[in-house]
Amino acid sequence: MEGHRTDASEKKSGETWDEIGSQLRSLGDSLARVFRTAWQDEENRKRLEEMRTGLEAMIASVNQAIRETAQSEEGQQVKEEAENTVRKLYQVGQQTFQEARPHLISALHQLNDELRKMVDRMEGEGK
Repeated sequence: MEGHRTDASEKKSGETWDEIGSQLRSLGDSLARVFRTAWQDEENRKRLEEMRTGLEAMIASVNQAIRETAQSEEGQQVKEEAENTVRKLYQVGQQTFQEARPHLISALHQLNDELRKMVDRMEGEGK
């Protein structure tokens, strides 16, 4: 009987992750529409290009810092501590996720709805 509850819990967790994945894909689609719509305006194109360049520079800096830190003695100690912390957080997170998942799904739905409205407005203004 204990195994049955675990199987049902794993199935429900899998379904929740599927729903979250679906919402994230929808969010990605909405964001892509926002950028495509914004790209049609020359001024927006310049700003998006500046933002892209800034993001690429930030990512490069973070990657370099991670590589340098990971190679140091302190970096190895931090890595071990982080692994221990992740294991503990995973254990605690299982319960927290069960409690938070309806709120997360609801928030993703709401975010997607708001993005769709924004895209619709932007597309309407462009006509």
